[in-house]
Amino acid sequence: MTISGFDGVLAAAQEGSEWAWDILVRDVGPRLVGFFRTRGVADPEALAGDVFADLARKLTGFAGDESGFRSWVFVIAYRRMSDEWRRQKRRPRETPDDLTTNSLQVAPSAETVALEAIGNVEAIRMLRVLTTDQRDVIALRVVAELTLDETAQVVGKPVGAVKALQRRGLAALRREIERQGVSR
Repeated sequence: MTISGFDGVLAAAQEGSEWAWDILVRDVGPRLVGFFRTRGVADPEALAGDVFADLARKLTGFAGDESGFRSWVFVIAYRRMSDEWRRQKRRPRETPDDLTTNSLQVAPSAETVALEAIGNVEAIRMLRVLTTDQRDVIALRVVAELTLDETAQVVGKPVGAVKALQRRGLAALRREIERQGVSR
């Protein structure tokens, strides 16, 4: 979506246009579900639906460009995910071991291709070696394809801290791949 195209789509969606809302959902939906899957959310589609319900209620109040919109979406998603985890801690339930792959595809980055080479389920298991902050940053940068600035806004950290978390997270993943003897 181009910036001028985004502005028109956003304005139409804010006025209640169904076709414009569909474009916004199709654009961010796969990244949102992928982010939730990567972070181990039990029902990523349901949580994405909750995020879209929030977006629908708050859309008329949004002002900004396409990058700002993506950041805004993932700030809401990040908060929803945190709320969900707090709820689960209060009333724990078992999570499925059989994590499935993302059925909604986005254009792959080099990191995504590398993760897919070892398999999505294995990649999610490998992400467990990372700290929570590292997992958040890697998932937002690789799966959600957010920029450094957008990721920093979502996690509420300076860009320098996001860079460091990404660098350390990728280094930890490389070590884990070497430890497990996974070939490229």
